[in-house]
Formats: sequence, structure tokens, C-alpha cells
Amino acid sequence: MAQARRIVVKIGSSSLTTASGGLDADRVDALVDVLAKARSGGEKEIVLVSSGAIAAGLAPLGLRRRPKDLARQQAAASVGQGLLVARYTASFARYGVRVGQVLLTTDDTSRRAHYRNAYRTLDQLLAMGALPVVNENDTVATDEIRFGDNDRLAALVAHLVRADLLVLLSDVDGLYDGDPAKPGTSRIDEVRGPDDIAHVQIGSAGKAGVGTGGMVTKVEAARIAAAAGIPVVLTSASHAADALAGRATGTHFHRTGRRSADRLLWLAHASTPQGALILDDGAVRAIVDGHKSLLPAGIAAVEGDFVAGDPVELRDLQGRAIARGLVNFDAKELPRLLGHSTHDLARELGPGYEREVVHRDDLVVLHP
Repeated sequence: MAQARRIVVKIGSSSLTTASGGLDADRVDALVDVLAKARSGGEKEIVLVSSGAIAAGLAPLGLRRRPKDLARQQAAASVGQGLLVARYTASFARYGVRVGQVLLTTDDTSRRAHYRNAYRTLDQLLAMGALPVVNENDTVATDEIRFGDNDRLAALVAHLVRADLLVLLSDVDGLYDGDPAKPGTSRIDEVRGPDDIAHVQIGSAGKAGVGTGGMVTKVEAARIAAAAGIPVVLTSASHAADALAGRATGTHFHRTGRRSADRLLWLAHASTPQGALILDDGAVRAIVDGHKSLLPAGIAAVEGDFVAGDPVELRDLQGRAIARGLVNFDAKELPRLLGHSTHDLARELGPGYEREVVHRDDLVVLHP
């Protein structure tokens, strides 16, 4: 980890703001001091995934706590995002470091063309010496804002930019085998696989009430990144310098897998299915065992209201989700195609129908 050149760092709301809302300038400056020093020699590139937009917008809008309704969350994000990036811009300017804001939604990165654009933007910012500050586009997001998944976003961004290391900064200095506030609990220094933490009861969001994740989303993010071949360090913001320097701190999640096709990781972990296709047994075998595309002949039923290009879930006849993919037809087009071969459809309806419902390049198996 000490040799990691490209590092994604994620910081949570509770580490940047006061309990009543609003940015804590001293905390922001302390984080920037560490990040600027880590990249000062030119050997390391850093991408910062920063929460805090909604929390930063609470006080200016007269909100005492994070609202539960989506409209006011989006309003807070709209006000807070500007304050957040302005604070980072001013703080990094002390070191002559330029900041580039990148706002993403999962839809931006599960679709092929959008995914390439996101990668090119981030890669170019780094090549030009800027430090990207990434956040979800909370002013327009729906499910993302509802589930508060910047930890997961950080894992996926780490994969997107081909990072060598993911550092998750929290208000707790690692993963514990129980409530860290109670005596008798111990920090877990290393996780080599899911079995190492199968016995651990993982807590939710902290007491401050400005964040939405908690340890559950951090462990899930670590699992996603580690499975994609990226080591992860989970520690407190106060130990960020140690993590970036490769010194022992917090909990180290070892790699458990190898890098997979980039966009498919987003499709598996970040897309929201807009419908479902029910497959017969032959189609299930073709996809799971044969790694084939999905053709109309193998579909037994269609559920939901989706359009071409949307992510859909592929289920077996028992209703189990076996894969996820980007569909090439609208939901209303599919019923008359079911059970027919592509050759028959091309002859009856035209050459535009001689194509896969879901191409294997746009498909990821969830349960092999």
C-alpha cells in the first residue's frame, strides 16, 4: 500500500461538519493539509470523494437536522454543494492545488458512453495536476440520495479510475468486533475475506445525525473494492496521513478478486433495475453457464415499464435474480417478440429486430 500511486479517499459528513450542520473549516483544512502533503512530491494522485453537501446546506436554510423528504434534501444539497466545493477550493489554494468538481449519478456510469466520459474527465483532471472532488449529484438523484451511498460510490470510483488503494475515512478508527464505545471490544486489523467478519454485528449511522451511511455501507464498499482487486483501508480522519503513507492503521481489507470489466461493476452494484425479464431454464443456463446473450426465445414474461438502454433484472422461473443487464427494447415492444427466434423476427418485422434483448457485453451474472 505504501507504493500506491493513484488513491481514492472518501470522507464522510460527520468528519467535515458540526452536529448542528454547516462545514467545520478546521476539519476541512486538516484533511486538505494531509492530502496536499501526500501528493506534494508528485508521486501520488488523489481523488477525493466527499460527502457533506446536504449537511453543509442545513444551517443556511434554517434546518436543524437532515430532512426526511426528498425535496428538502435536494434543496439542502443545492445550497451545500456550492459551499462544500468553495471551501475545498479555498483550502487547497493554500498549496497551489487546483480543484475540479465532478458530480455523478449511477445512471451516468452504468451506460457505456457515459461511463467512458466519466473516466476521461477524471483521468484528464489528474493528468493536468488537478484534484477531483467527487460527489453524487444529490440535487437530481433519487435512490442515491435516499440510501446515502457515497461509500459505495467511492468503491466504484476507485475502480473507474483504476486506483491502487481506497481509503475510507470515518469518525471511528476501524472496524470493531462490537460496539467500540463498550469495553471488551477489539479492532479488527485485517480482513482477508468475508468469513473474517461473518460474526461481527455492524452498526449504522453515527450520533451526529448528519450522515446516512455508518459502518454497514463502509464494509460493503470495502467488499466491492476488494473483490475488484483494490485494497482498502478503513480508519478515522485523524489517521488519514498514516493510511496514505502505507503505515499500519485502522482495518486493512485485502484484495479478494481481480479487476473485472469496468462498466459491469457499476451495472452490478450501482444500477437500479427498471423492470424484470423472466427467463426459461434454457436461457438461464445459456447466460450463467454459457455466458451468452439473452434472445427473445428464452424470455417467458416481462415485468415493469422500461425503455431501451435501461438496466433490468433477469430472473429465473422461481423469481430469483440471476443477472442484470441493459435492455435493447422498450417494455411495450417485447411481449410480441417472446418465444420467437431472431431470424423469424427479422423476416416478419424487419432487420432491426434481429438483435439480442440483452447483449452479453451489457450483462453481469449476479449468482453464478
